[in-house]
Amino acid sequence: MKTALIQAPLIWENPKANRNYFEEKINLIDEADLIVLPEMFTTGFTMNPYTIAETMEGETLLWLKHWAKNKNAAITGSLIIIENNKYYNKLVFVFPSGEVQCYDKRHLFSLAGEEKIYTSGQQKLIVDYKGWKICPLICYDLRFPVFSRNTENYDLLLYVANWPKPRINAWDILLKARAVENMCYTIGVNRIGWDESRHEYVGHSQALDFLGNAVLEPQESEGIFIVDLDKTQMLEARKKFGFLNDKDSFEIQ
Repeated sequence: MKTALIQAPLIWENPKANRNYFEEKINLIDEADLIVLPEMFTTGFTMNPYTIAETMEGETLLWLKHWAKNKNAAITGSLIIIENNKYYNKLVFVFPSGEVQCYDKRHLFSLAGEEKIYTSGQQKLIVDYKGWKICPLICYDLRFPVFSRNTENYDLLLYVANWPKPRINAWDILLKARAVENMCYTIGVNRIGWDESRHEYVGHSQALDFLGNAVLEPQESEGIFIVDLDKTQMLEARKKFGFLNDKDSFEIQ
């Protein structure tokens, strides 16, 4: 599956400007099955959703549907959504057909007070797309391996993030750990640049295979990075080693 990772600076709390930016980038992609944008790609990681939150019928969802159809590719990333007077850091997975599947960030970042503003999700999402089972998660979820454990036999684990420079070593380590323990391809897409809170982001968007080897080394520059993932190789490795056959059974309450 050919996947495009877009590593970008984000314009603070300005959905229109960010849509215009990503539209230029998406338009440069000649061929991809899946296009991945960062966490809160329309606003940056803000705790001020009150004037910029959108609905699932809002302008950004219409824009995503247009470009998914135009490029015949699924597009995913998270944005601020308001539903029933509650705010969510919601990942949307938009199919070329216009179908949308969603995941609400479960682990809210208490260091920034995210849990005071946004409502936590409870359900994991497994997307079936082009013969792949994809588990999309958001940023801080990366630190909690129990929730991401591959009990569904998914093929691709996907993280979108606003993960800052001071803790980027943890990002690199944990992405590799998730790939190894779940025997799946793992992709992380992070932003770059500075936000209004003077937090710096250095990207390190990357892709790892099912043994933790780099398919795409951590990147620090703005850009579009294309990786082509081979499911057959992954299935052969799983059959050869059988590590997932010995996994623990459990339920998350």
